Amino acid sequence: MPRAENIKSADSGESLDAAGFRRDLRKWYKANARELPWRESQDPYRIWLSEIMLQQTRVATVIDRYKEFLQRFPTLVALALAREEDVLAAWSGLGYYHRARSLHRAAQFVMRECNAQLPETAAELRSLPGIGEYTAPAIASICFNEPVALVDGNVERVLLRVLSLGENKRSPAMKRLHEQATMLLDVRNPGTHNQAMMELGATICLPRNPKCSECPVQKYCKTQGEHETTARKTMRSQESVYLLATRKKGTVTEVLMMKRGAEESQMAGMWELPSLPPELFRNSEVLLGLRHSITNTNYYVRVLASKPALMEIAKNEHGDALVWKRQKMLNTLPLTGLARKVLQRMDLLHRPPVHLPGNDRQQIE
Repeated sequence: MPRAENIKSADSGESLDAAGFRRDLRKWYKANARELPWRESQDPYRIWLSEIMLQQTRVATVIDRYKEFLQRFPTLVALALAREEDVLAAWSGLGYYHRARSLHRAAQFVMRECNAQLPETAAELRSLPGIGEYTAPAIASICFNEPVALVDGNVERVLLRVLSLGENKRSPAMKRLHEQATMLLDVRNPGTHNQAMMELGATICLPRNPKCSECPVQKYCKTQGEHETTARKTMRSQESVYLLATRKKGTVTEVLMMKRGAEESQMAGMWELPSLPPELFRNSEVLLGLRHSITNTNYYVRVLASKPALMEIAKNEHGDALVWKRQKMLNTLPLTGLARKVLQRMDLLHRPPVHLPGNDRQQIE
């Protein structure tokens, strides 16, 4: 079947020059692509890891954590052989910990059933835990040159604006958007094209105040600015209070921690500071105050310094779940993102320098 080289826009019926769009996008990406560590490698494991980490996490946050993770688990086999607790510890601070668990399970499956080689097609990749309709074509196109288009949040925004479409999350509309992404795809260089589309949405076609004057495909765009979007969920607010208790045993500093139960709906098995009932401490002196966001909830957190009375309340609340942990061992624990943030701000948690071989060699302090 001949490949269509134009797409009708929604508002005027005018044709979009798909070949010209691909050419101008590719030229811009070649000159302006950010230097990111996962773009320096063709190793499918490293590309896969980066795509999982980048789900719902900012690039700036992922860069450092990606390098740290690869230092601990440099290969798919190393990841598959690791304990889940160690994988979660390396993931700590990235949030959405189901991603780490799925990544670990998928690595074990690939080692056991696929001779430690990732499947090469999007359809096969979809069978692995944690790899969905966006991640599968990303890996397949970038690593194995399969001509499959992807539609993540950035690509969706670019397509909606170029084609003058309002945001619509219903299945028929999303199916149509995928079809249009496929029509625009550069089948000779699908991985480069997909990365260029994501890069355009991440750096130029921004959710608010897009940089239209810098856009390489502005002349093809029917919206020329922000597009119609659906109402976003209102962020909820919640109070949280935690106890920060430390002690000295000789020259060793220990921190009082607790492990979330395996039955918890969120962050099961992760380590955190002991929580206290917020209603009892609204007027207490605060050691540290901060805001921490998870999904659609803003947590307004107060951290209290240890006192005998607070220790008794913590023991009554959590009993045997409380454990003293050596400060130097905190980095080896699967900490919740909030616990990691508090411990770092109180200078109780330090990340070691990271070195990676080859093009990825860099030190992070």
